[in-house]
Amino acid sequence: MDSPQEAVAEERTGVPTFAVEAAVAALVVLLGLVVLFGSRNLGSGWTSDGPGAGYFPFYIGLILCISGGGTLYQALFGKKRNHDIFVDGEQIKRVLMVLVPAIVFVLAIQLLGIYVAAAVYIAGFMVFLGKIGKAKSIATGLAVSVFLFFMFEVWFKIPLYKGLFKPLDFLGY
Repeated sequence: MDSPQEAVAEERTGVPTFAVEAAVAALVVLLGLVVLFGSRNLGSGWTSDGPGAGYFPFYIGLILCISGGGTLYQALFGKKRNHDIFVDGEQIKRVLMVLVPAIVFVLAIQLLGIYVAAAVYIAGFMVFLGKIGKAKSIATGLAVSVFLFFMFEVWFKIPLYKGLFKPLDFLGY
């Protein structure tokens, strides 16, 4: 009879490791091609006074393409392809619970500025993922943002982005 761990491992479905390896290898090849063509435009040959501006980047791009291509071949056609599950649905859900709010935070910075967006982001994480009370979460988010505001704007005199709507304009900053 199978042990409980083996039974769980057999039931686990999701993206296999070789597919992730192939996708990453394809991105490495794509990056290598971008570097290759960019360096060709800069001049990847040898000039009268030495190597052109794109000489070394060209070879870096070539190395990226070769290594990415080899990894891609092994991931797709290799005899020892790794069929283990790289990530399952539950793991993806947990990653997205952090990734989606982070993306929204970055977009919110564009509209609201870093201080307001950070206060909302911190409070939201504390409430929804940390299961901490709303009052405590809002107070913590505001306290962190106020501290960061004083640290950067007042003490260090380093202005940070206030956002398209400039919600802190009334403070004179």
